[in-house]
Amino acid sequence: MKLDALRNQPGLYACVLVGPDGLPLDMIGDGEALAAELAALRTWTDRASERLGAGRVTRIAFTAENVEIVALASGPFVLGAALTRGFDTRPIQQQLAQLVLGVLQLPEEPEDAGSAGTGHQEAGMSETGNREAGTP
Repeated sequence: MKLDALRNQPGLYACVLVGPDGLPLDMIGDGEALAAELAALRTWTDRASERLGAGRVTRIAFTAENVEIVALASGPFVLGAALTRGFDTRPIQQQLAQLVLGVLQLPEEPEDAGSAGTGHQEAGMSETGNREAGTP
């Protein structure tokens, strides 16, 4: 499993890798609920950052009464973890970043996006996610 390196992280409640369709590709603990919420959060951050012209959100973290949530995005994928509140989140943040940057080797776009397009063209983006010349 792709997330095995995180399994022994102190305070880890759940960890999940969410695919472009919002479904969990791999998980530890109660990953189903975390996957659903991260997918919804990703939809909201994409919409908000587009409307504000802020660029793609790549990291989000927040604290609730009982847990701390940290999530990283890579292309259409989201990798997130929920930790029991009070545990230091820095180690899990470092491990999530390492997984996203190298170990998981996530494709930038889903393989079946081919003819359907990625939506980047509508926003003046190239298929690689870079702004095309002449677009704001």
